[in-house]
Amino acid sequence: MLKRGTSSRRVKQPFSNHEIVTLATYLLGGASRYVDTEDVAKKANEIAPGRFTWRKYADQINLEVVRVYLSDAKKPEKGAYLLGSGTDGWSMTEKGLEFVRRRASELKGANLARKSLSPREKRWLRNERARMLASDAYLKFKDGGLDAVPRSEAEAFFRVDDYVVGEQRERKIVRALNTFGDDDELGPVVRELAGKVRKGGELDERRWRPDLCKKSRGQRSSAERRIIQDR
Repeated sequence: MLKRGTSSRRVKQPFSNHEIVTLATYLLGGASRYVDTEDVAKKANEIAPGRFTWRKYADQINLEVVRVYLSDAKKPEKGAYLLGSGTDGWSMTEKGLEFVRRRASELKGANLARKSLSPREKRWLRNERARMLASDAYLKFKDGGLDAVPRSEAEAFFRVDDYVVGEQRERKIVRALNTFGDDDELGPVVRELAGKVRKGGELDERRWRPDLCKKSRGQRSSAERRIIQDR
């Protein structure tokens, strides 16, 4: 694992640019919170000085270049290490955490300070853990296993429902996995319930888009028909 410290040293080992911004996101706490592009840019420049700066103005970081590589880190062909956007911020995926842990052994001699949790984040962590341990989903899982937990209660465990879909849904699940996946009590439950919620995440369009149900096939636009067909 990465060493914790009070200062950062430059990484000498070769990393691609999208891997550098992934590492920066992790060091800024992206496993359990969303990190701003500007913060990632600053940290990435500390890790790999000069890679993300303007050619003419070498002392200034090019935020657009950083955004490009953050977006690259979301792509499956680039590892699917991150989730997020320039507007919402960036967070780690499970694959992103696996990447950091796998490559950490190459960071010999580097003492990279990982940003500590703020009092507010520590309070959230404590309260969220207590909520999960007291949830119906957790209690039913401990008594009867995965099959004993209705999907609606599994979704409530992650604070999602039928109307939280796509990347927004995945980010909530991943945050719980990254934060509590290694917890001795919660970890096994979080991982099993995440699989159940993900499996049920492909919702019937009619459940969360009732406007489509009210139209006959002939009345629907071509775009609406494609949505239904894709489902």
